[in-house]
Order: sequence, then C-alpha cells, then structure tokens
Amino acid sequence: MARILLENVTVAYPLLGRTPGGTPANTRKPGSNVVTQKGRSSVVAFSDLSLDLRDGDRLGLVGRNGSGKSTLLRVMAGVYEPSLGRVSVSGNIASLFNVGIGMQREATGRRNIELMGLAAGRSLREIRAKADEIADFAELGPFIDLPVRTYSSGMAMRLKFACGTAFTPEILLMDEWLGAGDTEFRRKARERMRELVDQAGILVLATHNHKLIQSECNKVLWLNRGRVRALGPPEEVLAKLERREPKLID
Repeated sequence: MARILLENVTVAYPLLGRTPGGTPANTRKPGSNVVTQKGRSSVVAFSDLSLDLRDGDRLGLVGRNGSGKSTLLRVMAGVYEPSLGRVSVSGNIASLFNVGIGMQREATGRRNIELMGLAAGRSLREIRAKADEIADFAELGPFIDLPVRTYSSGMAMRLKFACGTAFTPEILLMDEWLGAGDTEFRRKARERMRELVDQAGILVLATHNHKLIQSECNKVLWLNRGRVRALGPPEEVLAKLERREPKLID
C-alpha cells in the first residue's frame, strides 16, 4: 500500500550575508517569505503543511511560480529534508522532475542507462534486466554504444525519457507532464506516460495546465507563498483559484 504522510512540515532555506538587492539578511520585507529569528533569516518555501495521500489519490499542485510546488515534490521524493515536522513515505518512487540525473556525456548510452538507473535508486540487477528494453525504446540503434557527447539533443532526451520511465512506480511525482522527441516518439511517450499514471498507486502532479489536472487528478492543493490556500476536489479548488488569480488559469 502506497502512502505519503506529511505532518506539520516546514521547509526553510537560510539566508547568508545580504540578499541580491542589498538588503541585510536580518531585515524582513512585509508580505515576503523571509522570516527572522534570533538574528538569523530564512526563506520559507512552505510552512506547517500536513497531507495524507493513499492508494488511488491523484493530487494536482497549483499556484504561482515560487509558491512551493517543486519544493514539496522534492520533500516527498526525499531530496530535501524538512526543517520542521515529519515526512513518512511507503512505496517506491519515480521522480520525473529529475529525469537525466546521473548522465555523463563521456560515457556511452549503454553505460548511462546504468548510471541514471543507479541515481534513481535502482539496483544494478534491476537496471541490467531492463537495459535492452530501454535501449530499444530510445531508438538509438548503434549510437547506444557511443558516447552521449556524440548525440543530438533529441537523442539524449529520448534516452533520458526511456530511462526515467522504464520502471513502474507505486508513487509517481511529476513537475509538469513529461514528453520528448519528434512526432512519432511523442506518441510512444504519451502511451508510456499513460501506462505509468494508470499503474501508479499515488500520483502527484505540479502543473499550470488546469485541463490536465481536471482530467488526471481527484484532489488539488493550491499553494500561495508557501501556505495552503485550498485543498479539495479539482472543480472547487480551481474555481477558487480562478476567482483570486485568473492569470494562472491555463
């Protein structure tokens, strides 16, 4: 059973020295996310957030850029530790916001399948069992045994996508819907993404595409300056967002 549990989670980044605008780090601007305690200032990505997701939940994350959506995904993935609160995750995770992490330009495509798989937390045995399937999906032919530095950007993206979507996760975390390649490969990519989403126990999708949220999600979390403005069914939360911030509607 997949589950993501966040209890009163806060994530804050320390400010060192002076801000880019020249403001001393211990000065707070009204309405900003900067908090000062005991002479030390931090930027709060999000504050006191509690959330309980279980099998069957499809959560859409909405809000302005900088509202905390990407940070929340990274906390769920275990990339960031919370400053306060507790995070508990049950189930294997695919984080499609960091597709391509681990890739080395001087290594061959085949070696990069191993490197990216290891960076994603898969065992070498798991990766090698999938290596031929990944190579075939990426449609690289003999280039799979050449260094990635010889690839076009489209070829490198196909390899990243094939590696990032090769394993069916219990929890799927996405920062925008993932696609890659030319027209024919995009068709394959859409089919692969459809399979991943349908088979995942939990989906968390950060996007500005509200039509996509309406079609894929059964819950929506609206973040604004690191705080929860609304959590509930898509039609209710998106209606509130449209009334308050119509420019965010896509």
